[in-house]
Order: sequence, then structure tokens, then C-alpha cells
Amino acid sequence: MDEPERTSLMPDTTEAVVVSSRRSRAPEQTRRAIIDAAIAEFSEKGFSGGRVDDIAARTATTKRMIYYYFGSKEQLYTAVLEEKYGEMRAAEQALHLDELPVREAMIRLVEVTFDHHHNHPEFVRLVAVENIHEARHVSASPTIRGRNEAVIGTLRGLLARGQAEGVFRTGVEPFDLHMLISSFCFHRVANRHTLGAIFGQDLRNPAITARQRAMVVESVLRYLQP
Repeated sequence: MDEPERTSLMPDTTEAVVVSSRRSRAPEQTRRAIIDAAIAEFSEKGFSGGRVDDIAARTATTKRMIYYYFGSKEQLYTAVLEEKYGEMRAAEQALHLDELPVREAMIRLVEVTFDHHHNHPEFVRLVAVENIHEARHVSASPTIRGRNEAVIGTLRGLLARGQAEGVFRTGVEPFDLHMLISSFCFHRVANRHTLGAIFGQDLRNPAITARQRAMVVESVLRYLQP
């Protein structure tokens, strides 16, 4: 007599691995969805105007779940700032500037800074809002200051290389150079609407964007010229 077919109560090994993998990714995906929704909410309405209820409504989650992951509205806002500053620094690090000739490296750094601000107006709005709050959340972050100090080290290294090769002049402070680069890139995005209304210039126009991108590169190179 044939033995009756046995039906295993245990799931197939492959299926179990897939289910386990999905479960392990679920918290990461939920956190990612909350961060993305919070970026949109806070960049549109600021910290004071942004509401956790509205962030929950933008995602397939709940207000209670947001507090489970981030603790408070303040901590969520700080996490948003960490995310956006981190993206800026990651874009710089991806350039591998040490592998480029120093003048080309400086040009690429300026261009990427310009492009990042132009393509991420939400970053500019969030930084502007944080300045209204006198950097309260940035100061509370355990990571933002350390990560952003990296750009000063990058500029210091480029200046040293350029000075040794006779390409850049001496006496330039890395922090001042950072301000020179970022101030124009930030200003044109932060004030694009008022500048457009007053002067009739659309700063999102590709021709204007390309012209001003070249202008800030030239300004930096002229400033560094021996």
C-alpha cells in the first residue's frame, strides 16, 4: 500500500526566506516613507506649520507609528535636516576630487554645489526655516556638524594642493571660500520667486541657469587666482 502523501506544516524554505526578507525591510521602508513625507511637509510649511497628522496622511502609516520611529516632532524634523545635509555632502564625496587635477576638482565642486541647490529647492527652504529657528535643531543633531565639517576639510585640501602647484593664491580661508560658493547657490534658489517678480527673470530658465552656473565657477577661479 502506498504511503499517504505527507503535508508539511512548515513553509517552503525559499518562501520563508522571502517572507523574512520582506519583514526585515518593512521598518526601513516605513521609516523612509515617513522621512520623505516629512521633507515635503516641513519644506512647504516650515517646522511650526508642519503637522504630524498631515505627515501621517501623506503616508500609509499613523501618527502613533511616526512617534514610535522618531519620538517627537522635533526629532523627526532633526532627522529631516540630517537627511538633506547628508545628501549634499554625499554628492560632494561622490566626486572623488583627490583623483582629479586640482583646478578641475575645484570646478566640479562648485558645479555640484550649484546643481544640488538648483535641483533641491526643498533643501534650501529647510535651511532657511532652520535659520529662523536659530539652528536649534541643527545644534541638537549629533551628526550634522561632523558631517558638514568634511566640506571644509575638502576645501582645505584643494587649496593646499593648488597653492603647492602655483594654481591658487595663498591666504584663502576654507570657510570663506565655502561661503563664497554656497551663498550664491543658496541665494538664487531661496529668492527665485521675489527676484522673478521684481526683475522679471525666471531663474529656472535653462539659459539663465547655465549662465549663472558658469558665472559662479568663474568668480571662484578668479578669487583663487595667484
